[in-house]
Amino acid sequence: MEEQPQSALRHQTHRPWLAMLLSILFAGLGQLYNRSYIKGIVFIVIELAFIITFADFIGLGLWGIATLGTIPKLDHSIFLLVYGILSLIILAIAALIYVINIRDAKRQAEQIRNGWKRPPLREAIKQAYMNSFPYLLSVPGFILLIFVVIFPLLFAISLAFTNYDLYHSPPRNLVDWVGFDNFVNLVTVPIWNQSFLKVLSWTLVWTIVSTTLQIGLGLFLAVLVNDKRIKFKRLIRTILILPWAIPNFVTIMIFSALFNDQFGAINRTLLGWLNIDPLPWLTDPLYTKLALISIQVWLGFPFLFALFTGVLQSISHDAYEAADVDGGTRWQKFRYITLPHVLFATAPLLIIQYTANFNNFNIIYLFNGGGPAVRGQTAGGTDILISWVYKLTFTTNNYNMAAAISLIIGVIVIVFAFFQFRRTKSFKEERDQS
Repeated sequence: MEEQPQSALRHQTHRPWLAMLLSILFAGLGQLYNRSYIKGIVFIVIELAFIITFADFIGLGLWGIATLGTIPKLDHSIFLLVYGILSLIILAIAALIYVINIRDAKRQAEQIRNGWKRPPLREAIKQAYMNSFPYLLSVPGFILLIFVVIFPLLFAISLAFTNYDLYHSPPRNLVDWVGFDNFVNLVTVPIWNQSFLKVLSWTLVWTIVSTTLQIGLGLFLAVLVNDKRIKFKRLIRTILILPWAIPNFVTIMIFSALFNDQFGAINRTLLGWLNIDPLPWLTDPLYTKLALISIQVWLGFPFLFALFTGVLQSISHDAYEAADVDGGTRWQKFRYITLPHVLFATAPLLIIQYTANFNNFNIIYLFNGGGPAVRGQTAGGTDILISWVYKLTFTTNNYNMAAAISLIIGVIVIVFAFFQFRRTKSFKEERDQS
């Protein structure tokens, strides 16, 4: 009869703030105070192993990312930057585990104060396993995400704020932090200013025009083939989808030969039959841009045609019959029935199509390498931002400017996608339902 009051008194005097303070001082001490000995020992071992294993590496990494080295030919600035980013990632993971340790100690102490009874060891292990099972499954993917996505992204962002180029290349020379100088140079220094504005404007024109023409052609053909009066629908759809079945790089290389100024079939055969002088498809930026847009439309419309065809077949015929009864014209039925259904169902994919073409490196590089060259610029006449970044990285070794432009590309794509997703009716419908 006396044990129950003593147990209750012990529960009431249990202090959550003390458990939390002990966990802050050293991971696991709060669990030991709560008499969760196994959990406390696990946290203590984890912190000791972390200190022993990573203390020197983190010290070097933090010094390296702060200074990027102090002695040329001895300190490698890029390696030190990598060590520093890895150190910050490791510290972030350690901080997360430390916060979990503190919250666990406080929560368990509050439960003990409220009269919680500790389950048997086997039941406690089973319950802990069931609660942590989803996290155990996600840990490998989370680690892979860190080193495949987050680490390269942080490294690229860091380079945008350094002077890492051909003249500041380790180990012979050190790399320095320069803040926002690279971004300022893009809009103030003539050689960068002219190239950046022209490449950015062409990238926007390229994205909007080529993607819009793809969508328009795909939708037009889908509506045309879906008409009841059209026969041999399967054959026509198969023929229209065939360009999609051929690898893009093969198609681009074929078109590059067809548009060749000297021996291309378009100049020698097609324009020859029409008695038109050969056109400078690969040497004049204007004609090269027209060729690139036409090729991109050819490459992209089959996918959109197939996409729109599936959506059109899902639209109920009752709506069209009701429109016929009301005397609706073909244009009215297309505008008020077909188009809203198609855009509602395909808006996310169409947004992805725009963002994909914004960074469509393959066609620009394979067709003409971003050429022709333009005097007084570091970019070719048809370079888009992503192909310009490639040239800056692998041709002129302007890694800092390439990283700055890459960061601008990322911001533009994120803002565009976020803005469009917010305005898209299909996503609004999903938010309303949730």
